[in-house]
Amino acid sequence: MRAMRVHELSEDISVLRMDDMDLPPPGPGEVRLKLKACSVNFPDILMVQGKYQFKPELPFSPGMEGAGIVAELGEGVTTLEVGDHVVAGLRIGGFAEEVNASAEACRPIPQGMDFARAAAYPAAYLTAYVALVCRGHLQPGETLLVHGSTGGVGLAAVEMGKLLGATVIATSASDEKLKVVKARGADHVLNINDGFKDKVKELTGGKGADVIYDPVGGDVFDESVRCIAWNGRLLVIGFTSGRIPSVPVNMPLIKGFSVVGVRAGEYGRRDPEAGRANIEAIDRLAAEGKIDPYICARFPLEKAADAMRMLQNREVVGKVVIEMNGEN
Repeated sequence: MRAMRVHELSEDISVLRMDDMDLPPPGPGEVRLKLKACSVNFPDILMVQGKYQFKPELPFSPGMEGAGIVAELGEGVTTLEVGDHVVAGLRIGGFAEEVNASAEACRPIPQGMDFARAAAYPAAYLTAYVALVCRGHLQPGETLLVHGSTGGVGLAAVEMGKLLGATVIATSASDEKLKVVKARGADHVLNINDGFKDKVKELTGGKGADVIYDPVGGDVFDESVRCIAWNGRLLVIGFTSGRIPSVPVNMPLIKGFSVVGVRAGEYGRRDPEAGRANIEAIDRLAAEGKIDPYICARFPLEKAADAMRMLQNREVVGKVVIEMNGEN
């Protein structure tokens, strides 16, 4: 099998190289998957650079979420069969033609989804669901402000917010990308290069946003504090801006808002029953056709570094996917 692997950590993601290797048989509780697609996520880039909290041993293949066909069962696996089409949470290993994955981390691809979309939806929509439902308690009729709305987790939040009955204001630094966000259901779109605080207040009649979804951090977080409503929830998703912000604690006191951390995967690890319920919820929405990941580009396995670079350069709208052998 072929795999794009990292043999040394580097700021330059071009260190990825194609290896021919033998995959060992799946261990107890594992299955061997013939991968058809794998989505690209920011943690993949951070792992190559050695900046992510999880630091796999070298050499390794990036790739946190994939979709494919079960090719072999390990000892004790009874929930899957050879030939099943599944989506898999991998953590690493997805930039390869085959991978061994925990059977517990695999589940059937929702009806009507191809391999590429199946690989693209789990992490983004699970993050949006946990953030807005479990942590943000977004209610029908409230206003949701989504930053980084053109990225995978941002665009998922826009769609999830509309499903939950909110008025959605979406921000980005690109008018062209915001056209896609508007077409995907956002009620209002704002270019952050012009600032957004005053416009958010104007759109909400001076009240501010009830829930703010922030995967950006930095200056965007700072300005968000100035346009959040009383009893608002400022959801911390990540820091794609590169700067981890801070807030003077008198601001939440005076304005009565909460700063809420969101780690969708950790939420499920801490409460496995709730984690399973959250995954079932997004799978059900996908099967019903209520969520549909937007894929802006697809790359073959040998071009995995180009796919990562597209994400690194902020050129992606929604998701970018790697497809194995061009199959789907």
